[in-house]
Amino acid sequence: MKKLKKLPLLARIIIAIALGIGLGLVLPLPVVRVFVTFNSIFSNFLQFLIPLIIIGLITPAISDIGKNAGKLLLITTLIAYGDTVFSGYLSYFTGSNVFPFLISHGQGVEKVAEVKALDPYFTINIPPLVDVMSALVTAFTVGLGIAFFGSKTLKPGFDEFKEIVAKTIEVALIPLLPIYIFGIFLEMSHTGQAWHVLNVFISIIGVIFLLHIFLLVLQYCIAGLITHRNPFKLLWNMLPAYFTALGTSSSAATIPVTLNRTLKNDVSDGIASFVVPLCATIHLSGSCLKIVACSVALMLMTGMSFDLGMFTGFILMLGVMMVAAPGVPGGAIMAALGVIQSILGFDAQQQALMIALYITMDSFGTACNVTGDGAIALIIDKIHGKREELRVEGS
Repeated sequence: MKKLKKLPLLARIIIAIALGIGLGLVLPLPVVRVFVTFNSIFSNFLQFLIPLIIIGLITPAISDIGKNAGKLLLITTLIAYGDTVFSGYLSYFTGSNVFPFLISHGQGVEKVAEVKALDPYFTINIPPLVDVMSALVTAFTVGLGIAFFGSKTLKPGFDEFKEIVAKTIEVALIPLLPIYIFGIFLEMSHTGQAWHVLNVFISIIGVIFLLHIFLLVLQYCIAGLITHRNPFKLLWNMLPAYFTALGTSSSAATIPVTLNRTLKNDVSDGIASFVVPLCATIHLSGSCLKIVACSVALMLMTGMSFDLGMFTGFILMLGVMMVAAPGVPGGAIMAALGVIQSILGFDAQQQALMIALYITMDSFGTACNVTGDGAIALIIDKIHGKREELRVEGS
């Protein structure tokens, strides 16, 4: 056990994924349900912590940035939204031109939705104190207020709250993440959910994966160009965050690792603590890419017609709607159901298929999201550094 603790987090996550897939094929149902029960409790605990993590990290980060925080918040939001929309168009043009050669009308995709999740022995409901959007608005309002008025009372309090959140992440979340990841892959392997998706979607999973890799390389090439650093070294440093998200399918659960690896890329603590939790909620390029790809594939499979105009409205609205995603597995697709129904015209059965397909492959999009957060943090840190230089020169 001590040797496992000494292993890098990336190695522990890879071991957890491999063991989950392998043991899911041989372990009996009662044993698998033990880990399903653990995951249910841990997931509820995670959902409780998400708003606290957002408030605890973003509020003091904004207050530390000072009066430039409002401008940096706007710039970060625009970059995150622009990247999300770009990934949607990248996915649409690739899917509409490549998928018709890879999939056929009427392919047996319905089998994917037939797989039922296992029930835990029991669960403990831990409702969050506030929802994610309320936490974001609270962090923005209080953080900007502290920065503007220079509050000497609230700032130390939120700095101490940040330390509490950071300690909770270090002691409770990080050590348990490999077990949580193991449980997720154990259940997927035992129920055969992963194999159903592979059988139906094997032809386009590879395309989606390559699109994610292309998008990440492009993001870090842009970040490297702006910061005058090696983009591939920067991307390599973010691999533990990528694999953590691959295992958890949760941007929020990956925040501690993303933050750690972003700091490893020499992003200042204030900017990293501001950008990473914020982008975990608003930067959804990987999720948008995968939702658009799955939508195009399902429409081709079911014989539905579509065009660029329809998907333009869909992509633009998707980038806004997914901000309401709670940062937990499947959150993006649940937030996107409204526009999937209203713009693409998916009926209840098609929405169910979309949910099943998306959640099974959710980890690819999430891994792309959180890894891309590190690129945005590098860009924002460079912008902030230039602003500070100009301020010092002007004083």
